[in-house]
Amino acid sequence: MSLMDLEKLKMTCAGRAMAVLTSGGDAQGMNAAIRAVTRMGIYVGAKVYLIHEGYQGLVDGGDNIKLAHWHSVTDIIQLGGTVIGSARCKAFMTREGRVSAAFNLVKKGITNLCVCGGDGSLTGANIFRNEWSDLLDELVKKGRITDTMAKQHYNLNIVGLVGSIDNDFCGTDMTIGADSALHRIMEIIDAIMTTAQSHQRAFVLEVMGRHCGYLALVSALASGADWVFIPEAPPQEGWEDNMCARLKGSRTSGGSRLNIIIVAEGAIDINGKPISSNYIKDLVQERLGYDTRVTVLGHVQRGGIPSAFDRMLSSILGVEAVVALLEASPETPACVIGLSGNQAVRLPLVECVEMTKLVQTAMNEKRFDEAIKLRGGSFESNWNIYKSLAFHKPPQSKSNFSFAILNVGAPAAGMNSAVRSAVRSGLSHGHKVYGVNDGFLGLADGAVFEMEWHSVAGWTGQGSSLLGTKRTLPNSHLEKIVETITKFEISALLVIGGFEGYQGVLELYEARTHYDELCIPMVVIPATISNNVPGTFFSVGTDTAVNCAMESCDKIKQSASGTKRRVFVVETMGGYCGYLASATGIAVGADAAYIFEDPFNILDLKTNVEHLSEKMKKDVQRGLILRNEKCHENYTTDFIHKLYSSEGKDIFDCRVNVLGHLQQGGAPSPFDRNFGTKLGVKAIEWLSEKLTENYRQGRVFANSPETACVIGLNRKVVSFTPVTELKEITDFEHRMPKVEWWLKLRPMLKMLAKYQTSFNEYVPGEIEHVTQRSISIDSGF
Repeated sequence: MSLMDLEKLKMTCAGRAMAVLTSGGDAQGMNAAIRAVTRMGIYVGAKVYLIHEGYQGLVDGGDNIKLAHWHSVTDIIQLGGTVIGSARCKAFMTREGRVSAAFNLVKKGITNLCVCGGDGSLTGANIFRNEWSDLLDELVKKGRITDTMAKQHYNLNIVGLVGSIDNDFCGTDMTIGADSALHRIMEIIDAIMTTAQSHQRAFVLEVMGRHCGYLALVSALASGADWVFIPEAPPQEGWEDNMCARLKGSRTSGGSRLNIIIVAEGAIDINGKPISSNYIKDLVQERLGYDTRVTVLGHVQRGGIPSAFDRMLSSILGVEAVVALLEASPETPACVIGLSGNQAVRLPLVECVEMTKLVQTAMNEKRFDEAIKLRGGSFESNWNIYKSLAFHKPPQSKSNFSFAILNVGAPAAGMNSAVRSAVRSGLSHGHKVYGVNDGFLGLADGAVFEMEWHSVAGWTGQGSSLLGTKRTLPNSHLEKIVETITKFEISALLVIGGFEGYQGVLELYEARTHYDELCIPMVVIPATISNNVPGTFFSVGTDTAVNCAMESCDKIKQSASGTKRRVFVVETMGGYCGYLASATGIAVGADAAYIFEDPFNILDLKTNVEHLSEKMKKDVQRGLILRNEKCHENYTTDFIHKLYSSEGKDIFDCRVNVLGHLQQGGAPSPFDRNFGTKLGVKAIEWLSEKLTENYRQGRVFANSPETACVIGLNRKVVSFTPVTELKEITDFEHRMPKVEWWLKLRPMLKMLAKYQTSFNEYVPGEIEHVTQRSISIDSGF
């Protein structure tokens, strides 16, 4: 959409009315969606109504349908649940109830409806839309509305946002609330692991998922659980013996002091008989004699604050929902706004619902392999990777290859997950696996040791780098690095790290002309909080850092809840790359986020201060300004703090906070654990393939550009890009890519903070049809 198109849209939307409601089970992130829909609607000139208590409020009408203002959704982005309430409504399932709902919308002049809920809620919305003209005819016949009113409201546009912690809706990579639910689950698993280790206990954890095993599967993958039960993959006959043997083996040969078993509430055996958590507990106690406890997580998975991912997801989808609603015509089919990689897309609602129903049909008919495929490529990949990493099966034969794993650059949460999966995947391929302490410096010094399957047990939940990491680049140590590669007969290198890791592999590649020993396959897994490595949209560790910064900002804002009119200036890390500041800004609803890539001057700062002062004179009590640490040479954090303090002294006071290395600490988020794990496995598969292709006359000789790559997620495809290609698109002075995809999110950040900003860079979501082929792509989530 061009700037002219948006201005035209704003002109045509003036005075149009739209409404938003949340329905069914609540999900963290719904409030961020409500905020985005409300503010985007007001921004383009529409009247926006909030419908309280879901479809029940729509049927009952009255005070349940309230006109929203900009400040109606202030300070709700960080809240769990839904501030406008949700309810399961039997009345809306009846014709009479839908007639009442139609009357209440017409009375307010509403012809655009955004529904945030699960597949049942969205199916109900589609039925409502299909019946709309008949409902109006009935209202005219009953004399409740006039012919003129019916003609004025002849069409109802519907757009859906999927709010479900189960991530069970086909077509979208992630549903609103799923990532937050994983946060709750992983917090509990991490806590339980400490007490289980102390007492040598086994724990059976039951998570939600009556019909979908997404939460159970991803939490098992992210925690390294010993066994998982999901509805889509019932265990075969004799599973009791296999599971007990697995649990016993992890203690006797692996030295583990605990066992974790995760079970989805809808778990069944191959005959369709439910498998309960208590049955599993009794089985372990009776057969193995382990002290075993059950923890049922229940509705704690729906509670708590939404994660950064869910806040950003909801904001992006909410803005797109408004554009889709206001562009819709009577011929436009009802659509759902979903996520495809890193972009919002418009999905035909009927296609999504039909594909989702096919999954349950396949499960009912015991076509479980098909059910897993219908869940999508990401689900199928998660399942296959979990099985390969959890169950150690020695390879039938050893390969002739060995590879070394090293961490390079600053520590990033998720590095250890990538190391764990790479080690185990390498051993499964029959390779010898070496770990290297302290990055390229350790490789030069010969700090190399062999790693086994159980060397990496329990690594997924640990932050920082257990191998140790340094920023040292290899150019000044090439001779010694070559000596180490020769001594240990290293056939391939896996580098897990940030910009230094990418730059280091580029240096090794360029040194191949002088050292044949460096003609071996090399791959970089991007792992940095800065998200500044070329060749990928996301880096391992970035999600954890954004969550750390977000939670800190939440607390900083809350600290002023008893103080009127206070502005906080918060400095984030990231070097010259502004992703961390921008993503955090979207997640916390910041008033501004200053970054290097979006140049600003003193006039911009003055405008921002005046803008915030005007907001503070009215209903806003707190302001939040984010500043990337290297966004400007002269406009430092201290300068901006003093400027805001001086210019706003009669309206607000100002405080400064530098988050610092807090952003590098903490346990990795579920996203980073899962992402690191998947990239580790895919990197080893790629290395194994390159080793086989380049093995000649008893040795590996790989000197083509395609044998030194960065593995990354680009939109929704995991790809390998040669470092030589990336060199052309890299700004080495500022250590980041020359083009950064996330800059297109900046106008949304400004708009949601009530700045009059142009959307000339905004690209509306495309229509993406939902087919078995489209869902088969592994998105990396």
